[in-house]
Amino acid sequence: SYSWLSYTPCKELSSCRMVRMSTLTYDTLRFGEFEDFPETSEPVWILGKEYNALTEKEDILSDVTSRLWFTYRKNFPPIGGTGPTSDTGWGCMLRCGQMILGEALVCRHLGRDWRWARGQKQREEYISILNAFIDKKDSYYSIHQIAQMGVGEGKPIGQWYGPNTVAQVLKKLAVFDTWSRLVVHVAMDNTVVIEEIKRLCMPWLDAAGACCDTETVGELNGCLEGACALAEEETALWRPLVLLIPLRLGLSDINEAYIEPLKQCFMLPQSLGVIGGKPNSAHYFIGYVGEELIYLDPHTTQPAVEPCEDSQVPDETYHCQHPPCRMHICELDPSIAAGFFFRTEDEFDDWCMRIRRVSCNRGGLPMFELVDSQPSHMVSVDALNLTPDFSDSDRLERFFDSEDEEFEILSL
Repeated sequence: SYSWLSYTPCKELSSCRMVRMSTLTYDTLRFGEFEDFPETSEPVWILGKEYNALTEKEDILSDVTSRLWFTYRKNFPPIGGTGPTSDTGWGCMLRCGQMILGEALVCRHLGRDWRWARGQKQREEYISILNAFIDKKDSYYSIHQIAQMGVGEGKPIGQWYGPNTVAQVLKKLAVFDTWSRLVVHVAMDNTVVIEEIKRLCMPWLDAAGACCDTETVGELNGCLEGACALAEEETALWRPLVLLIPLRLGLSDINEAYIEPLKQCFMLPQSLGVIGGKPNSAHYFIGYVGEELIYLDPHTTQPAVEPCEDSQVPDETYHCQHPPCRMHICELDPSIAAGFFFRTEDEFDDWCMRIRRVSCNRGGLPMFELVDSQPSHMVSVDALNLTPDFSDSDRLERFFDSEDEEFEILSL
């Protein structure tokens, strides 16, 4: 097994508890009042891409602006027919979940290097992505779908969702998105199992083995022979994977041992960023510069958007068109979920190689483990082709999403 994201001592930060910086939100400041991006020689990392803030500021802002920005909305159809028409005050973590999944869909259909520009004619794939998040009941990943999926599992509308709960809901909703054909896997127990993921993304491998290893070939009818041929043909295929890893990086504050490892997450080309935060202050973190995290903030309320008659979507409010927010990394709440996207098996193998390389080069405290096969003490819900009900998710949430400081985390 391989432990990754190792600890490099951070001498400049003797105590995270001493750092308390105010966080700006879009509800309290006008866009023009936002601080410009810092003039610094330190590298800027945005979702796996490195920039120079002195010479590439426009490129940085273009990259940030191109990320999908989902915020509170008002005046949308009532959730469940009679429920709220706005998610202001309770939907910020749900919006962060939309942002991290939206980034996965952009990578899936448009590519990481795709850029948005105001007023330009958009590709059909982009419009389809936006339509998947429009605030109405029949959109795949709308606030309605996310909230009602929680209702069906005992989560009342308006109740706080932590990062793990949002990850579990997105996993369930992705099953219905036949256009994107994503596999959304939530890695629990701080462990990523390679064998488990490859079985999920290439399920026909098991089918081909079970079928084509049959000794009684003569008993195969035409259907079975066809199934074997199809399995053989699809062996090289890979369903695009969104990997979400819920993590607890401390008790009430982030453990300093995880600061450098967390930064390394944003340096990976497969990075989707990180969602996290306390109730009413969840953010979508997309990178860092120095000791500051760069994030998109969902805490502004905008009117709900209606698609035009030609199915075009007025999209300017779905992109943050000013310098992004920043906060000191020590202000991060320790309950997070990190995300990664793999369009192909080669991309996943490359990610595993990078993790192993970093693990070999640095010793220390890992954020999560990468193992080849399922440890004997773990039971895979995915491997059993089951989706955890929220009795399981609620139990897990008490660890990953809780703000209760009276429990002990042995791994720390």
